[in-house]
Amino acid sequence: MDRKFGWAAGAMMLALAGVPVGVRAQEGQGKWQVKLLGTAVLPDGKIKSVENNAAGIPAATQSKANDNVVPTLAVEYFLTPNVSVETICCLTQHDVDGRGALPGTELVADAKILPATVTLKYHLPLGAIKPYVGAGPTYFIFIDEKSGATTKALGLPRARLNDKVGAVVQAGVDVALGTGGFGLSLDAKRYFVRPTAHWFTAAGTEVLETRHKLDPWVLSAGVSYRF
Repeated sequence: MDRKFGWAAGAMMLALAGVPVGVRAQEGQGKWQVKLLGTAVLPDGKIKSVENNAAGIPAATQSKANDNVVPTLAVEYFLTPNVSVETICCLTQHDVDGRGALPGTELVADAKILPATVTLKYHLPLGAIKPYVGAGPTYFIFIDEKSGATTKALGLPRARLNDKVGAVVQAGVDVALGTGGFGLSLDAKRYFVRPTAHWFTAAGTEVLETRHKLDPWVLSAGVSYRF
């Protein structure tokens, strides 16, 4: 667990400490912005390939991860008036349920995801209304995932999801409310992350391994403060 949180902290600090100090000083216009957002996390979760099927699941088996709504904190630093780096902090929880040949089943329960994410953003200079686009890397950290009720009943009491590096693109708009630094923000991100899931017997033998198209849409709205 400590190793996982260490990775997350390192990735989130990249946006703040990884930019050369000389660049920030030279621009002389660096500004901070923080955002408190309500976020809908809408993953896919489809099985892309089955790497190990000693458990004998049917060939037509498919899966889907459920949606969730969570609070999100975003921290942004402006390198220039129109270019910034941003990192986010949130923790979202999902189940992975069966589809196709296994409808109504539960394969993974209560998988918590920490999406350590850094994006480089460009803001269009349109006055108080500033649309933006961005892109960057992400590192999905899976915490405390459990085997689902169905896989437990099949004699697979243990499950693990591999942490995974991926990419993210985003677009949104910031709207200033007066001149006091407060504003509104709308943001849409699309992640591209393909983790692998493993299920084990009580003795620790892996009998099922599947690769998944997680690829969530992450849609946020909330308030911002720039200073």
